[in-house]
Amino acid sequence: MPKISQKGISMPESPIRKLVPFAEKAKSKGHHVYHLNIGQPDIKTPHGALQAVKDANIEVLEYSHSAGFESYRNKLAKYYQGHSLDVNADDIIITTGGSEALLFALGSTLDPHDEIIIPEPFYANYNGFSTSNGVNIVPVMSTIDNGFALPAISEFEKLITPKTKAILICNPGNPTGYLYSEQEMKQLTELVVKHDLFLIADEVYREFAYDGYKHISVMSIPELANNAIMIDSVSKRYSMCGARIGCIVSKNKDLMKAAMKFAQARLSPPTFAQIASEAALDTPQSYFDEVITEYKERRDVFINALQQIEGVQVTVPHGAFYCVAKFPVKNADDFAKWLLEEYNLNGETVMIAPAAGFYSTPGVGMNEARMAYVLKKDDLIKSAEILKEALKAYQQVEK
Repeated sequence: MPKISQKGISMPESPIRKLVPFAEKAKSKGHHVYHLNIGQPDIKTPHGALQAVKDANIEVLEYSHSAGFESYRNKLAKYYQGHSLDVNADDIIITTGGSEALLFALGSTLDPHDEIIIPEPFYANYNGFSTSNGVNIVPVMSTIDNGFALPAISEFEKLITPKTKAILICNPGNPTGYLYSEQEMKQLTELVVKHDLFLIADEVYREFAYDGYKHISVMSIPELANNAIMIDSVSKRYSMCGARIGCIVSKNKDLMKAAMKFAQARLSPPTFAQIASEAALDTPQSYFDEVITEYKERRDVFINALQQIEGVQVTVPHGAFYCVAKFPVKNADDFAKWLLEEYNLNGETVMIAPAAGFYSTPGVGMNEARMAYVLKKDDLIKSAEILKEALKAYQQVEK
């Protein structure tokens, strides 16, 4: 029998989706599953985006330009300029989701066996993207004890070698919800300029900042003109995960020329989704004001409920819509499976994402889980109650 590639063998499973068969089995038993495992918002997609697709008068569904519709890139540039970012249409390539933008960024900046430094825990797919590009992740550890703040710059310095080509951050963070401060962004700026590295910033949650905290984009820092690469997406901003439209943004012309080769190789981003995304840019600020208020309320309800559970450690995230909690269990992966296979409270259970898959360091995060507070407040309260009772029962099982 022909053998699959070592790369295929090495590709990690998604901690967010790998337990889906267990959830499906639970549902087949008639159990209701609260999905805390995935950042799929239940906020309605802006009406204008959906209507634009319905109204599209298309007789031939053609390729678009490899960089995406020029009209969309111009409009997107104006959106960024409205947020005080010095971005022009030529600095943007539209991609099939933020995922493809990340693949373009890695492919354009790192060769096989080069190194990229990433604060962990980090978005689980960074492991997969790096594996598919033959790139080595060098993790620098952040911890729940200080809310997953940026590790000391001295810790980054220790890890830089001749193979180091980039630092990758997610801001606000998935899975932690941490929002980097102005001081932290300044420290990163000085570091990448000093060592002539790229700073890749995954900013797909840039709209979601709470408690008066401000999101600092890499594109707002003049010193990073040649170093910064921004990854963005419509998925979370407009609750359009299924559109699969994102973008890679940089002022570095050589970088964008390289990224364009990858864009040409995959031909073009999807047409109907670009139509919807372009129309979504007309969404009024009131939409975001309401959404941010709603997510803050959900966060407050859920975090407060988790903090009342004996043995659970969780910090208050100031961005995105995720949190990482430490549970009084030995193995959160086993606990997550048990929740779906063996446990229900009045016919209901929860699905969580074990956090070990958000680290690249083996054995770290084994008793942690990422949860998304994208459900309605009543559902989040129920979810926390299920977790509270489940932990009591599971601690007897673990013995």
